[in-house]
Amino acid sequence: TTKLGKEFDIQDYLINTENNPEAFFKACVEEDLEMDHSLEGIGEMAKAKGMVQLAKETGLPKQCLYRALSPEGSPKFETIFRISKALKLTIPTHRA
Repeated sequence: TTKLGKEFDIQDYLINTENNPEAFFKACVEEDLEMDHSLEGIGEMAKAKGMVQLAKETGLPKQCLYRALSPEGSPKFETIFRISKALKLTIPTHRA
């Protein structure tokens, strides 16, 4: 909840406020030893972009995207690569 008592909506923030999604993703990765938050961050960015649009850009069915980005998902590297490319994200190859 925000200071104004409003429920915080990450998709609204990403769509209307975040001018640098790469910085948002980098913050998720830096705080994440298990990659849970990184995948969650990608999922939130995917929803903000729109799953239909993301499906078109990745060539993956919407159902595949939802399954891969769900909390129970265990996406293949190729899937994450396609999603990150569509979201214009750079996947770090090592931790700083």
